[in-house]
Amino acid sequence: MIDMSEDIVKKLASGELKLHQADEHSTSRREAVDMRREAVSMLTGADLSNIGKYSYDPEVATRKNIENAIGAVQIPLGIAGPITIHGDYAKGDFYLPLATTEGALVASVNRGCSVCRAAGGVTVAVMQDEMTRAPVVKAKDLKEAKRLADAVKTPEMFAEMRAVVGTTTRHGELLRVDPYVVGRSVFLRMAFDTKDAMGMNMVTIASDKVMRELEKKFDVKLVALSSNMCTDKKPAAINVIEGRGRTTVAEVIVPREVVLERLKAAPEDMCDVNYRKNFLGSARAVSFGFNAQVANVIAAMYIACGQDPAHVVEGSNAITSAEMDGDDLHFSVSFPSLPMGTVGGGTGLATQSECLNLLGVKGGGTPPGSNARKLAEIVASAGLAGELSLLGALASQDLAKAHAKYGR
Repeated sequence: MIDMSEDIVKKLASGELKLHQADEHSTSRREAVDMRREAVSMLTGADLSNIGKYSYDPEVATRKNIENAIGAVQIPLGIAGPITIHGDYAKGDFYLPLATTEGALVASVNRGCSVCRAAGGVTVAVMQDEMTRAPVVKAKDLKEAKRLADAVKTPEMFAEMRAVVGTTTRHGELLRVDPYVVGRSVFLRMAFDTKDAMGMNMVTIASDKVMRELEKKFDVKLVALSSNMCTDKKPAAINVIEGRGRTTVAEVIVPREVVLERLKAAPEDMCDVNYRKNFLGSARAVSFGFNAQVANVIAAMYIACGQDPAHVVEGSNAITSAEMDGDDLHFSVSFPSLPMGTVGGGTGLATQSECLNLLGVKGGGTPPGSNARKLAEIVASAGLAGELSLLGALASQDLAKAHAKYGR
């Protein structure tokens, strides 16, 4: 063990000292970071040695994660929680790894976690699980475009397409194909079950094989394997409506006294802020994000857990709802599109692997897909905690004070 006070570490792990109080009981910020990390490791049983070294293995990263590598850009990693989650896959208390350079974010999420625990925990569920890829073809004419669009909706053609997909992957499965015709262009939005993988590589390879077979059966030419109807890493109403990745909803019912004590605001005021900011303000701005700061939390957890940070675009398509439940606050956040996975991509890097292990979701789950859904439930719960805290700060008029304290 590194040179640090074992007594302070034990107090941090037991809860006798809050994690942020490590700074008050250390001789330097570096020692505080070391003690805090050791306490979290003791609490969770997770090995966090690579996070302490700020390292990645070039032998691993340069094979599939980065080209022209010259080193690493480091992002501070904070911890929030624990947060109590009642999901179909995530059950119990979780500490949330958040990689960010924005002061006040971790503190805000941490406060939201505290509120959620005091309220008995977050209920969360994955409503839909699918990854999409949408090739576009140019048909000979409108008649041929309609023939293709009609054909992919038949059981016979769909079965053929599923069989082709099966030759490209042992894990992926074609769920459905939705055709869209514009002139003589045909867009085929294919939805796949990608199990524990985020799945973009998987569905791209499978879609390519399918399209090559369709070119043999119809008078069409593949123009682009990705047509922007997917829609990947861009704002799009289709992702809000149809979903993409792990569609997840989280909710918590916060007793009135907890809202007043922990958030220093009345539940009615939080409902009013949510209505005027997240609903009216977003509608006036014609925003796809009817929320306060979901992108903040999605980005911080995606970076920490080896996800593609660009998918924060889809992840920020969330709707925050606040309404009275008697005297209490019913608070929920709905995430139509949360692309993520626990295998592939950046999940194999050392520090990211440790964050996934911290959450108990590293690698493939049993049954397949369960780890990725568990991660989705955790990320959605973290997003809810962030929303709860920020709306509380707005309702209590404390936002500027918090940023002055933590953000400068």
